[in-house]
Amino acid sequence: MSQTSLSEFSLIERFFARRASRHPHGAELGIGDDCALLAPRAGQTLAISTDMLVEGRHFFADVDPHALGHKTLAVNLSDLAAMGAKPRAFTLAFALPDAREAWLAAFSDGLFELAERFDCALIGGDTTRGPLNLCVTVFGDVPPETALRRDAARPGDDIWVSGALGDARAGLGVARGEWTVSGADAARDAAAFRHALERPEPRIALGLALRGVARAALDISDGLAGDLLHILERSRVNASVDAGAVPRSAALSRLPGDVQRRCTLSGGDDYELCFTAAAENRAAIAAIGEQVNVPVTRIGTISALKAPADQPAIAWHDSAGAPLFLTLQGFDHFHAD
Repeated sequence: MSQTSLSEFSLIERFFARRASRHPHGAELGIGDDCALLAPRAGQTLAISTDMLVEGRHFFADVDPHALGHKTLAVNLSDLAAMGAKPRAFTLAFALPDAREAWLAAFSDGLFELAERFDCALIGGDTTRGPLNLCVTVFGDVPPETALRRDAARPGDDIWVSGALGDARAGLGVARGEWTVSGADAARDAAAFRHALERPEPRIALGLALRGVARAALDISDGLAGDLLHILERSRVNASVDAGAVPRSAALSRLPGDVQRRCTLSGGDDYELCFTAAAENRAAIAAIGEQVNVPVTRIGTISALKAPADQPAIAWHDSAGAPLFLTLQGFDHFHAD
């Protein structure tokens, strides 16, 4: 088949519909009709999230299409993880500048490999010609009483993060030429940073295990400083965070200190979980981390606002407790990083 003979409907059928069941177990009706039919399950509510990835804003034009397929779904699954929701189904809508068969084959492979791993069925979508733009809406199930909401943090809670932060932002910096890696481990470090940027791992098992244990949660997509503030604003509380306790990889630790701080505290694309929990749950959370094989690190505490009209804020300090006066902000999609 030539590149030019691939129509919209043959593209959908060849690379997507054939790999998606017409009657997936997650839906009453999947691909092939005007709408998919998705019924709520007993005792569950539907968790729904939409994310868009735009070429030049969220990924480079020359990105590996297999990695891009993975990330397109991973960033949405990460939202389900942050809510403590079990993945169920997703839709995919995208614009393509042209229908390149090799690119589509690799992209769909990356997408479906992750979808199959988390038992998440493709149930519909749309495609058109235009600048490369990828939009997924994902659906999951969560009991309403155990959903991990942003507005549930309470004074006295511990603040935790999963995994290590900053590698994705380090990878972006290397790709942009903002900094370089050097030394005996340079090639390995650069590869680790690129992998973190292109192939985030949604923390689904951790999110499910934190039901009934954690209170508030979100995924770190725009940087710890900006995303933690979302919890504080919704919960009307303050936070105190030990900047030195924020976990980082060995590769990131080999970069200059100012770069490490920038990447770990305000870098984006981590897709790790940030969550709060009562102090008496420390042992349970440590056990959950071991059970799902994901490191979890306690980095701070939640405190009450001094006055009801105060604006929530993060007080940063070093490992000795000395205050750090940092100007940090998360990624803003309408301003350059």
